[in-house]
Amino acid sequence: MNLDSNTYQRLNIRIVKLIDLLLLTAVFALCWGLYYAYEMTYPFYHLGDYIMIGLFFVIDYLITRLYRGYAIHLSRVSDLVYSQTLAVFITDGLLYIVITLVNRHLMNPLPLIAALIVQGVIIVIWSLTVHRWYLHTHPPVPAVLVCDEYRMNVDHIMESCGMDAHFKVTDIILSKDIVGDVSSSIIKDAGVVFICGLHSHERNIIVKYCLAHNIPSYVIPRVGDIIMSGAEKIHLFHLPMLMVHRYDPTPEYLFLKRLMDIVLSLIAVVIFSPFMIVTAIAIKATDGGSIFYRQRRLTKDGKEFDVLKFRSMRMDAEKDGVARLSTGENDPRITKVGRIIRAIRFDELPQLLNILQGDMTIVGPRPERPEISAQYEKDIPEWPLRLQCKCGLTGYAQVYGQYNTTPYDKLLMDLMYIARPSLVEDIKIIFATVKILFMKESTEGVAEGQVTARVSQRRSGRK
Repeated sequence: MNLDSNTYQRLNIRIVKLIDLLLLTAVFALCWGLYYAYEMTYPFYHLGDYIMIGLFFVIDYLITRLYRGYAIHLSRVSDLVYSQTLAVFITDGLLYIVITLVNRHLMNPLPLIAALIVQGVIIVIWSLTVHRWYLHTHPPVPAVLVCDEYRMNVDHIMESCGMDAHFKVTDIILSKDIVGDVSSSIIKDAGVVFICGLHSHERNIIVKYCLAHNIPSYVIPRVGDIIMSGAEKIHLFHLPMLMVHRYDPTPEYLFLKRLMDIVLSLIAVVIFSPFMIVTAIAIKATDGGSIFYRQRRLTKDGKEFDVLKFRSMRMDAEKDGVARLSTGENDPRITKVGRIIRAIRFDELPQLLNILQGDMTIVGPRPERPEISAQYEKDIPEWPLRLQCKCGLTGYAQVYGQYNTTPYDKLLMDLMYIARPSLVEDIKIIFATVKILFMKESTEGVAEGQVTARVSQRRSGRK
């Protein structure tokens, strides 16, 4: 069998990933075979042993993929280590629960903790070795950015994300300079093309050219593109058509989603109740003010409700009645206790009660304040489209964006979720949320007074 270079490279990468997964599974298998298999009240036979080891293999693979722990072509070493370590920690934890349930009493966790440490060492060595190997065998790909009047500081963006090791921006050009004759432009020599802020006609010309000449292209979508991605493929009048409709999930999905909300919220309330009690006492002891903070928010179809949080700011934080975004950890309105509970996300825990009441769901677009939504809508008329479904505790934009991601980009991500609702996607987002809980980038704030700036930042790039 003759393989072209691209197929050969992809095969090598798959083998490297498989080696990592097999090594981590082997450590668990040793832990199981040398200790837990002999400590079971009702010992497993060979088939049961293989099932336990197979469970680790499958669960670790799925979670690592979800956390992009195998994305060696796009990630930094620190990202690979963090994603894989978190994935194997969750996998070991789930397997420990399974072992305890099967054995009907608590098992000694020390052997599994020792296995986790060994797995962590393997992950670090694998990540360092594979990252170095990949960069040696795959030099930075020459990249061309095609944009409209709005120019992006791509070099800075790529460097901040660690992507400068994988892509080298050779030129940034305006679409008007190349659309007339794409074949004569520098695109023909590019290894990859990034397309940002172009109108559909101009963009399609470039995308078709790249496709015809085997040049990978990355397109930053518009709202219309996201809406079309959720269109239903039908045949009408003997013609292929795309039927676009408002968010309209099946009754079965809504029932199961609500059931999942109730069950998971109740479990979370039970688990976190001791921490919630301690938090409430700490807030009250700090300044004697109220424990909870109620704030008006918008949910499905613009309906208003009061979101519930542990108070993390001074009682007079908004005494003038003006809605302001938090400026992050340097916001002087945040109390000492507030800084702690914000860092570990405990200020959001009371929203579990909002979920139980039915005002919110676990997964959905984050609810926004009416005043701030009104500001966004002035510059982004499509902003209300994110309210087609019930708002949630976590969402697509929270998992794949950052706290200071522009409102327009958050809208795009929310619409991506709305376009294809499914329980599988909800579960993926719930697990992905665990990953961002300890990432500083996801909690960064925005300088006070930058609400309008954040809205208009992407406006010029989409017109």
